Amino acid sequence: MTRQQVLDLYFMEARSKVIDLAAFLDRVDRAPGEADFRLAAIHEALSALHGADGMRAKAVLESLSDPTHEPIERAPGKGAAGAWPGKG
Repeated sequence: MTRQQVLDLYFMEARSKVIDLAAFLDRVDRAPGEADFRLAAIHEALSALHGADGMRAKAVLESLSDPTHEPIERAPGKGAAGAWPGKG
């Protein structure tokens, strides 16, 4: 596909996701209390979007992923956090 075709096909979906992310960050900013490692992870992932090497998705995934190779003895909870607490 050409860039124009990609824009024609996917722009509105991407626009919606950017607006959703902005609304999420606004809600976090307005909420009382302290943020945890997940907000720092989101900010790091957003900074990866400024890259122009065609590897943004990889950079975002890596910024949110646990880079260690050794398994942990026991999971700290029942569900995934979506970001690695060792960062931020």
